[in-house]
Amino acid sequence: MALHAARLPGRRDSSGDLRSLLDQDRSRWDARLVEEGEKLLELSASGPELTEYHLEASIAWVHAAAPSAEETNWGMIVELYDRLLEIRPSPVVALNRAIAIAQRDGPERGIEEIRGIVNADRLAGYPFYHAALGEFEFRAGRLEAAAEHFRAALALARNPMERRFLQQRFNHAAGACSPETPPASADTPASPPRSVER
Repeated sequence: MALHAARLPGRRDSSGDLRSLLDQDRSRWDARLVEEGEKLLELSASGPELTEYHLEASIAWVHAAAPSAEETNWGMIVELYDRLLEIRPSPVVALNRAIAIAQRDGPERGIEEIRGIVNADRLAGYPFYHAALGEFEFRAGRLEAAAEHFRAALALARNPMERRFLQQRFNHAAGACSPETPPASADTPASPPRSVER
């Protein structure tokens, strides 16, 4: 909790909008909480048992210890998610692992991993499942597909802050795809989420 709380000051920009982990100003993270979280993690690791909480805290520590997104040890994060999937398999854990793999190996590998998630239908109502696909399609240069995924994510936004964040991502993808495409309003019904299988 200390490691996650340490990143809270960077989660919003000056306008109060959400910032993705990759875009956060890490100088705003709370160094005192990072240090406290690291000490608590070391204390917890002295026991004989490895739990999901150890692994989740370790993932949070790798993020918190990295000076930048580019310098994050994504290989270690993937390994920790591999262990976490063994202890507590779930589609959300698999999605987070796929995102880490994309950071390490590129967007195509990320899409491949997302498409291979077991029970991915359980993520159909989760906006950041579609947003992750949108992000990787965008990075791969498939702008229309990216816009469709962001539109689906926008339809599932759970609060105004998520809606603004996803609206910005949709507008960016749609604008890059076709300058004539009018940006969708957050109040405009979006197309239904696409299934995992195309």
